[in-house]
Amino acid sequence: MSMKSFVFTLSCEDRPGIVAAVTTELADMGANIAESDQFWDQVSNRFFMRIAFLAPEGVTRDTISRALAPAIARFDMKTELTDQSQRKKIIIMVSKFDHAMLHLLYQIRVGWMDADVAAIVSNHEDSRRTAEIEGIPFHYWPVNKENKAQQEEKLLALVKETGADLVILARYMQVLSDSLSKRLFGKVINIHHSFLPSFKGARPYHQAHERGVKMIGATAHYVTADLDEGPIIEQDAERVNHSLSANDFVARGRDIESRVLARAVKFHLENRVMIVGNKTIVFAR
Repeated sequence: MSMKSFVFTLSCEDRPGIVAAVTTELADMGANIAESDQFWDQVSNRFFMRIAFLAPEGVTRDTISRALAPAIARFDMKTELTDQSQRKKIIIMVSKFDHAMLHLLYQIRVGWMDADVAAIVSNHEDSRRTAEIEGIPFHYWPVNKENKAQQEEKLLALVKETGADLVILARYMQVLSDSLSKRLFGKVINIHHSFLPSFKGARPYHQAHERGVKMIGATAHYVTADLDEGPIIEQDAERVNHSLSANDFVARGRDIESRVLARAVKFHLENRVMIVGNKTIVFAR
């Protein structure tokens, strides 16, 4: 029997019967649960759940929505139901450093990440050749103070035109405006380096090397008006020491950035991330 894959996520005030109400309806329609993750936040008394399941042929998204409607109303759930057979579309934005973008393209090519790249957008021409080789539309949109608002409107139009589900800032070295960040909240992921202490401005890895940093890392997060302070999706770090050069720091940093961004994007595409205020719940595996 042909089966279709769906993901259902929910959040609501915690009380008995939530799981039973959902899983009973799924069982009644012949669905088979492939994954089930849940979390109870004791501070807020909120319950969060993600269920990935296979539904028999003929069971549509509307069929499932109607079947779950009574449970959703009963527990006042905030929900999302996704048909996983519909490949997500992404837009990758990049400046000169293309390591994170290339890693994303590779992971899509080998099938680890399930997505279609609708476009590559850059404020430099450096990645045009890569886009041509991959057969991806390339948009060269240089940004300055005078045209920033106009270029952001073009991005919004591109998102609408392509039906993109996610915009990825793969080392795109331009700060998005507060207005754009709000309009695309939850749909833009950024990657940046992570150090203690924090190093801002140019050549952060060289600054870290000069200060004798012992740990370097990267953080992937949703973009908000608070620059690099949006809800964190994924992080990683590794130890470094005095024997490494500044160029070694840069190389290791680029490797971490690429891996962390790819994992964050994959989590998002698989509906494993739930935004709760200024933080996230990530049902990773």
